[in-house]
Amino acid sequence: MWNEHLYLGIIFVVIHLTASQQMRRKDILDRLLNSTEYDPRIAPDFEKDYATEVDVQLFVININSINEMSMDYKLNVFLRQIWIDPRLDFSHLSNIDSLELDQRRIQDVWVPDTYFQNEKSATFHTVTVPNKLLHIKNNGLVTYSVRLSLTLSCMMDLRFYPMDDQTCSILMESFGYSIENVHLMWNPDNDVIIGAAKDDEQTLPKFYFYKPIETLACSTVNSFNVTFSCLEAKLFLRRNLGYYMSQVFIPSMLIVMLSWLSFWIHVEVVPARVSLGVICVLTMTTQSSGLRNSLPRVSYIKAIDIWMAIGLLFVFAALLEYAYINVQTRKHHKQPKNDELPEKSVDTEHKKKRVDLMKKARFVDKVSRIAFPVAYVIFNIVFWSVYLSK
Repeated sequence: MWNEHLYLGIIFVVIHLTASQQMRRKDILDRLLNSTEYDPRIAPDFEKDYATEVDVQLFVININSINEMSMDYKLNVFLRQIWIDPRLDFSHLSNIDSLELDQRRIQDVWVPDTYFQNEKSATFHTVTVPNKLLHIKNNGLVTYSVRLSLTLSCMMDLRFYPMDDQTCSILMESFGYSIENVHLMWNPDNDVIIGAAKDDEQTLPKFYFYKPIETLACSTVNSFNVTFSCLEAKLFLRRNLGYYMSQVFIPSMLIVMLSWLSFWIHVEVVPARVSLGVICVLTMTTQSSGLRNSLPRVSYIKAIDIWMAIGLLFVFAALLEYAYINVQTRKHHKQPKNDELPEKSVDTEHKKKRVDLMKKARFVDKVSRIAFPVAYVIFNIVFWSVYLSK
């Protein structure tokens, strides 16, 4: 009798397993997502004493448009989240490894309410269909991925601009579930991936990564004294100097050096020296104005402001130098010539005074030929030493 019962039990189990293995994926989904048994509005472990752990990974496709004016940057990412929902365990129903849901059925499954805390604007990609993915393993492990285009705020310190380093963050947080119900965690193996290469090998149009991306877990408390789980990824960016060297620093250096040519032009060639000085001043002013229009109006002084101000000061000083020697030259011409004076008025003192006025004007030019370049070289040594050794 005992053997007969054992035999019948084995037959029943075999028949049950065979029937389970033959269940269609549609039938499994219909059974798992039955509205009377599964409620997508409730977190998997809502009725338990522990939080649902959500494993988060960011795959950054590209980063672009880091904007100093609006203090933000744009990036295109895949937000991938993994968690276990015991209600979706179908290992007892079939030996199928996983189920891949159509994007129209994703709304029938609970997903975390993760949002980006420092987001200014964001869009889902919907071409040709909404770019969403949801896979369910037979043990209830859920993998959810969505493609997003984000504009995130990044408060920049531009005191060292354009030799500056910036730290921009990606902040994620659970919007409605407290840390007692949903706990966000970085993926222990690959938390943030930049493209197909390592983050320290990536370069951007205006920046490059000078340190690996740093990730950390955190928590925030709102005004209702409720604690929420959050994640932060820090991007350490350093500005490329190549563009600014070719478009700002070298041209402004050449303009300053061009203003020194007036020291080699004869003191009496007024149109040439005045025109050269005025053109150099206007060029420096225009260049400085163009740079200011591309930067936010901050209350502190930036490195580029000091550079342009000192350059303008050198150019303006060269123009003032000619104004001074021009006054001396006019005094020389106002003195009557020896042949215009009465015979008794021609004396050694008058001749010496005429010679001294012209000699003084030429001496100022000779001193300026050395003093201006030396002073500018000293300024460059101090400027680059301070801002490149920070």
